[in-house]
Amino acid sequence: MSDFQAPDTSSLERVAYLCGYPIAHSRSPSLHHSIYSSYGKDWAQLLFETKDLEGFIKYLKKDPKCMGSGVTMPFKVAVIPYLDELTEEGKVIGAINTIFFKTAPDGSRIYCGTNTDCIGIRDAFINNVSGSPYQGKPGLVVGGGGTCRAAIYALQKFMGCSPIYIVNRDAEEVEAVLKECRAQGVADDLIHVSSTAQAEKLQPPGAVVSAVPDFPPRTENEKTARAILSSFLNRGDRGALLEMCYHPSPETEISALANQAGWQVIGGIEAMIGQGFAQAVLWTGIEINDQLKNSAREAVGGSQKPPQ
Repeated sequence: MSDFQAPDTSSLERVAYLCGYPIAHSRSPSLHHSIYSSYGKDWAQLLFETKDLEGFIKYLKKDPKCMGSGVTMPFKVAVIPYLDELTEEGKVIGAINTIFFKTAPDGSRIYCGTNTDCIGIRDAFINNVSGSPYQGKPGLVVGGGGTCRAAIYALQKFMGCSPIYIVNRDAEEVEAVLKECRAQGVADDLIHVSSTAQAEKLQPPGAVVSAVPDFPPRTENEKTARAILSSFLNRGDRGALLEMCYHPSPETEISALANQAGWQVIGGIEAMIGQGFAQAVLWTGIEINDQLKNSAREAVGGSQKPPQ
């Protein structure tokens, strides 16, 4: 039996959803409202909080107003079998955060999956870091989930970082990431860093993406992962760290650690903004100009403009 109650869309011309659980804290609908209202459109993104992915997909396919959907935890991997095709980003990353539609020759919908998280991560650095000081330097990802995969893709494909270090409390999660990346042929420059001794022998990174919840390390594995990160942050030239965790507060233990070490810290809201802009373009085809970018950032508390 479905656990959800469908949102009221009677006042809307077109609608997108955000499917996941729990998602009440999400700022994504506010971002999309800012975008569409700038064009005077009765369009919106609405939260669709549910644990019933199959039920949501059935609802989505019956909704004539629907122009697409965001997908968040815990469904970023589970949604893949329900889709007709994946973009390159979706295939390589192996996690989907966006459903968009194409039209088949017979007029029916083709349900497509992609990952705009990687675009959000890329744009968070581009919009907040002068130049490209991380290009040609190692990148570092803290974590082992779907966001970790998107971060690896962004660092490799868009930002020119190599090699990519992975630091995580759970070695099995890292091995799962490495296995998937090997299957896609993108694992040659990935290095699982599992000790401070290993970290101290490696060139420090120029860009770091932290993709773990904010919590104090308690277990030995958690303490080791935090010590490895600290080792990297306190050696070599200081770069930029993107802290993906911004709820309930953007002030996390890892952002504090980076600030203390002299790194530039970028809030995760910036990545959310970038991925949301990419979603809006896929769903509607509208142009996201600089004026719209700045007003949308203001609506959700991001930066006003890129550095000069």
